[in-house]
Amino acid sequence: MNDLTGFQRDLLTVIAGLEDPHGLAVKDELENYYEKEVHHGRLYPNLDTLVEKGLVEKGKVDRRTNSYKLTRRGGREITARKEWEGQYVDIKVPESERR
Repeated sequence: MNDLTGFQRDLLTVIAGLEDPHGLAVKDELENYYEKEVHHGRLYPNLDTLVEKGLVEKGKVDRRTNSYKLTRRGGREITARKEWEGQYVDIKVPESERR
């Protein structure tokens, strides 16, 4: 996980949290979070990198749509990252201050 970019870590997080993670759903979630457009030329090469690293599995929904899901390793990496972050950050944000 330490060799991933912040964008790639965000991709893993979104994939882990979506019920039906496919390319455009992941893109939409990230655009909502970043509040700007995520270009296909950035999204899909980074998804492919996560597949190559064994963190995500890529499947086919139809001719134009790919599905993505975390591998066991991907899940372990996210858990380890959250535990590491928890050593340094334990901030409780009041509900009224959340986005």
